[in-house]
Amino acid sequence: MMAQRPERRRIHLDQSQLLCTKGCDFYGNAAWQGLCSKCWREENQRDKQKQIQEDCALAERLQREEEEAYASRYQKAQPQPAVTPFNKFEERKTKEKPSKVNPVAKFFTPSIKIPPKKDATTSLDAQSSPSSFPTSSRPSSADTDRATREFIDFLKPLKYGQQIFKQCRAFTESMAYKRDMGAEDMSECVQDFYQSLSERLHTQFKGSSEYIEGIMDQVERYITTRLYKEVFCPETSDDEKKDLAVQNRIRALHWVTIEMLGVPVDEEIPEASDSVVKAITDVIEIDSKRVPKDKLACITRCSKHIFNAIRISKKEAASADDFLPTLIYIVLKANPPRLQSNIQYITRFCNPSRLMTGEDGYYFTNLCCALTFIEKLDGKSLNLTSEEFDRYMSGGSPNRPQAGGAAFIQVHKRLDLLTGLGERQELVMERARQLESDLIDWTDEVEQNVQSVLDTFEARSPPAGGAATGAPAAASAIDSDNVENEHLPPPLTPQVFAG
Repeated sequence: MMAQRPERRRIHLDQSQLLCTKGCDFYGNAAWQGLCSKCWREENQRDKQKQIQEDCALAERLQREEEEAYASRYQKAQPQPAVTPFNKFEERKTKEKPSKVNPVAKFFTPSIKIPPKKDATTSLDAQSSPSSFPTSSRPSSADTDRATREFIDFLKPLKYGQQIFKQCRAFTESMAYKRDMGAEDMSECVQDFYQSLSERLHTQFKGSSEYIEGIMDQVERYITTRLYKEVFCPETSDDEKKDLAVQNRIRALHWVTIEMLGVPVDEEIPEASDSVVKAITDVIEIDSKRVPKDKLACITRCSKHIFNAIRISKKEAASADDFLPTLIYIVLKANPPRLQSNIQYITRFCNPSRLMTGEDGYYFTNLCCALTFIEKLDGKSLNLTSEEFDRYMSGGSPNRPQAGGAAFIQVHKRLDLLTGLGERQELVMERARQLESDLIDWTDEVEQNVQSVLDTFEARSPPAGGAATGAPAAASAIDSDNVENEHLPPPLTPQVFAG
């Protein structure tokens, strides 16, 4: 008797589950514990301030305890107020202290006053005197050089473009010396710079949010292209380890079919199949991009191809309940390279406003949910028993179901259909070979008959010398076999007509 199957847990994601858990109506993210970037930064800063206060209090307490312990030990070691060599040493040290301070301070004091270096966050109102944009001293590649040229060309028409470029260049130069910093700390530095620059731009360009967003997109492109090698999958993080875990997990789930996930896509329809292939290509292409905005564009294109495949299959518009299972199926089919690292990179260094709202933020949040679902996938989600799921995951195949299990029945029906098609193909090939043999035999027979007729005709032909009188003889030779035409008149003989 077959084991009773558990109740199927539908792959469903409510819209409210995509939003920030703080209720701010922005999209949340699993990497931020369900919070949006704004709430995550606020929570993170609040926790850091609390940690700093606790560390300061702990340091003060430890210092006070150390001073008290030192004082108690000193009093026990020196019970008498008599003058001792140690007291004389302390007294002499106290007297000599003022005379030693001045030379040391003088040594470290520069002889020439250097004007203070301007901060990278100076006001945009400050105009720069040089007419050309400064160049960077960092070693660059073709991608970084191209990004720098495009950024300069974009900023040239702007009134404060030169100042914006100086600030961005100074920031990237400073980040080059922070390679040993943790991934989250680097992300915080970049996000702080985004926020500070955005606030100054909003102060300068009042009422032009779309224009400012366009500037911030170019700033993001310039900064992330120059810092890509330092901030993508950094050595201080465990992103690479997570990538390997995700890839192994997806490989272990290679047996999951489109019916098990309840995906409403008919791949036998050429247009739907073509959209599925394009979606797989787009999700694989994420890793080839360097800019978070370009990576998000790949996710958006992939999602639109998914909606198109569902629409073609169902002959109606797709719903959110149809989209998530299909996205999970696409990720399982594609097994994108470094998926976890790409998600973390987008989360850490993308312009936060792009992840909080809009279609890019919506599709990115769904991709994060799809990855979470894959990591927690079990038999109940696929309408399988735990024994069948474990057997599949271990590399085997479960027993053929006797009843129930529509997905398995459909799979075995297709296997039977493939077996029947194979047998029919063998029969067609056998008949094709027989037809080929028959055609060869028929060709040989025709050639033999033709040759026999030619030989007979040559045997009955007159010799070459009888050309003048050979026409009647040839005609009679040809008609000799026509027994039914014996009573016909003889053929006409050519005559010479004298004019």
